[in-house]
Amino acid sequence: MSKLCSFSMFVLVLLVALSLPKCLMGQRGVAPRDLWCVAKNNAADQALQEAIDWACGQGGANCGPIQQGGACYDSNDIQRTAAWAFNDYYLKNGLTDDACYFSNTAALTSLNPSFDKCKFPSSLSVNNGSIYASTGTIQMGPDNADLSSSNRVGGTWFLPLFTSYLFVVFTWLIH
Repeated sequence: MSKLCSFSMFVLVLLVALSLPKCLMGQRGVAPRDLWCVAKNNAADQALQEAIDWACGQGGANCGPIQQGGACYDSNDIQRTAAWAFNDYYLKNGLTDDACYFSNTAALTSLNPSFDKCKFPSSLSVNNGSIYASTGTIQMGPDNADLSSSNRVGGTWFLPLFTSYLFVVFTWLIH
């Protein structure tokens, strides 16, 4: 029986040790998903206009597509206009929550805001500091963003520990 207990402890230690590299990977074990920074539905038009003005001016967003004649120009929908400006700024500024705030008028979404000929680049279209989209390539700084604020370490530990627990209980019941 002592050999069985030793074997059980060895397997327990082995399972925990094998789970460590996965835990240390953090977000790398999570499948990436497209994200866009868009205007909140409940944001006031005046607040959106002020945020657009800032993003297209001091913020440095590429607002050519939302100018008259651009693929994303829609003078009747400030939500769409703001979404373009917000998203472009977000993609150029590290893909962080702070880069998609705009005085609480913006939010991240996994729903593609593209419409008609207006194609919004997403967080997944950022590669090594450039945005690849149907409108061309826009140069940016380095891409080192973490797209998720969730902590996956707990999820990566659960299965190996639960399996180990069941193994120990099973071994104990055999005795």
